[in-house]
Amino acid sequence: MEVDLKPDRPAFYGRSVNHSTEPHLPEPPPAVLHLPEPLPTVHHPASASAPVPAPPTSAAEILRGALLAGLACVLVGASFTANSVLGDYPHAGGQALRYGIAALLLLPLVARGAPAALRPLTGRQWGRLAALAAIGMVGFNLAVLAAERSAEPAVPGVLVGCAPIMVAVLIPLLNGRRPARPAVHGALLVAGGACVVQGWGRTDAAGLAWSVGALVGETGFAVLAAPVLRPLGPRLLSAVVCAVAAVESLVLALLLDGGGALRVPTRPEAAALLWQSVVVTVIGFVCWYMGMRRIGTERATLCSGLIPVSAALTAPLVGTGTFGAGQAAGSLLVGVGVAVGSGVLTQRRAARRAARRTVRNRPPVARG
Repeated sequence: MEVDLKPDRPAFYGRSVNHSTEPHLPEPPPAVLHLPEPLPTVHHPASASAPVPAPPTSAAEILRGALLAGLACVLVGASFTANSVLGDYPHAGGQALRYGIAALLLLPLVARGAPAALRPLTGRQWGRLAALAAIGMVGFNLAVLAAERSAEPAVPGVLVGCAPIMVAVLIPLLNGRRPARPAVHGALLVAGGACVVQGWGRTDAAGLAWSVGALVGETGFAVLAAPVLRPLGPRLLSAVVCAVAAVESLVLALLLDGGGALRVPTRPEAAALLWQSVVVTVIGFVCWYMGMRRIGTERATLCSGLIPVSAALTAPLVGTGTFGAGQAAGSLLVGVGVAVGSGVLTQRRAARRAARRTVRNRPPVARG
């Protein structure tokens, strides 16, 4: 019997011819590899290439993020004591020194991966970073200092305490969704607590206007950072905005004060500048952005209500204020607002209900 050794014609020429005498068996169907679905992400409209992670569902994760953001705000509130020492130092020049020192301290922490992370940034993202430094950092600090020239410190403090309300409404609208009720309710409680802590002092039109400017700066510090936090990370974002803010402050100082923009600080002024650079800016900014990345902008901004609480707690240490029943009640209200708006309470209740359902639905164990 003649055996045909020619190979079968490839399948892409048409139907192949089987010359073998053995029965033809159909080929098995190709295996299908099922991949797990990717984690959900929320894309910010201003930065389509940088997805923002979905809000956390774990109560422990929310608590860790709230503690980080809360620590940052406590440090900022305690820095108001240092501001009183820098009253005679050139304002814009002092900001240039503060942010310049902070950028140099952060540089060793981010130098290795900075070029690869900064290279893909678009011109729009660099513009956002410049606006974040100008509005949320330099503009905010100068607005507070200008407001305190004709208004009591309580006036800008109360308005800055309203920043959670602004963020709780603006962030959802920018993302094309409705504001979450828990976030709005928590923001209202936080703002009310900040008002109770600070009270309302005397002011004029200029002081009120500068206080509104401080509110805009505090809101911008959170809103403008959200789309660039994901690609840069907390440490690199802090280093970049500090470097940009140092340059902006120096240019502004030269325009306003000329040759008197910078001078050698006294010992108390040097200590205050170092406190603001090392503790408030380096540690505070990194903790703030770490907390924001964990729990989102809306929840993190609720912790800004702790700024007046921290200022009220530290003021008696230097004899610039008292802490009484009103401050205690306002602090408690701020704490309740942070708990309500962050979702810690609701997440724990949901976890307990889920655990009870699991125990109730568990099948009984058969006894031998």
